[in-house]
Amino acid sequence: MNDTSITNTEKNVGWDSLKEKVEAFCIKHSIPLPNYDEPYANSGRLRRKVVDYTTLHHYRVDAFYKIIDWQLQELNDRFNEVTSDLLNGVACLNQIDTFSSFDIQKILVMTKLYHDDFDEFNMRVLENQLVKDIIDVRDIDKRFSNLSGLRVLSRKLVETKKHLTYPLVFLLVKFALLLPVAIGSVERAFSAMKYIKNDLRNRMDDEFLDGCIVPYVEKRVFKNISNECIIETFQGMKRHRMHL
Repeated sequence: MNDTSITNTEKNVGWDSLKEKVEAFCIKHSIPLPNYDEPYANSGRLRRKVVDYTTLHHYRVDAFYKIIDWQLQELNDRFNEVTSDLLNGVACLNQIDTFSSFDIQKILVMTKLYHDDFDEFNMRVLENQLVKDIIDVRDIDKRFSNLSGLRVLSRKLVETKKHLTYPLVFLLVKFALLLPVAIGSVERAFSAMKYIKNDLRNRMDDEFLDGCIVPYVEKRVFKNISNECIIETFQGMKRHRMHL
């Protein structure tokens, strides 16, 4: 099983905020709130069955915790270990709730996937930068409080010149920002292949397939390129039997 499990303490963070929102909604619309300290009564068609735990336990453990566990199991079934390491690492860079999800070890596990950019020496330097950076942006520099996402975090690092103080941390943030774009581009390419390399055109070589996929995927870019420009570029590539 991939390492996407969370503790009950971590679940309680989400439970408390959800409970507050539900209570505010009920008060606003005059909906009676349950007494969380009373024994939970399971209503059935024929009778109401009283159990030996409270209403709070039912909603928090039997409903909220169980749904989270189902979602985690679904994530584990859909994503392999490498993908889970990437997602866990990116989540640890999230600055919501004053970097409450920050975990250096999970970030370093994600970093090991980028062999070309982080060798053994850079890994040690990155770990040192992460220790100093989290103290700086979480406990000292109040300009980094209440940021809304990695995009805002990267911009704030540049504005405060901290991208020069922690260059490897800034590189890691950029990788995290590029990840959704890279994944989306791959998905678009595979989707395009179903339409381009079909049963009638299943013998095209890789070079011709690449030439067809790029214009199909990047339609918005190629809309601004005239046919005359394409013809001139094609004609200048090599000698042809005839001019287009």
